[in-house]
Amino acid sequence: MANVGGIDRIIRIIAGLFLISLVFIGDQIIGQNVVWGWIGIVPLATGIFKFCPAYKIFGFKTCA
Repeated sequence: MANVGGIDRIIRIIAGLFLISLVFIGDQIIGQNVVWGWIGIVPLATGIFKFCPAYKIFGFKTCA
């Protein structure tokens, strides 16, 4: 049931960790850091579980 492949998965995990890390950095980069942290959970979770509901809806698949 996986629809997120290798490079896509790595990019999602890195992007998710980056967005979550903004919560701890403070206001130096982007305001409203807590919001970015919550948004970061989505790409992190889709990367870890190898499943993206949006890909399922639109029929995309990046895994082999």
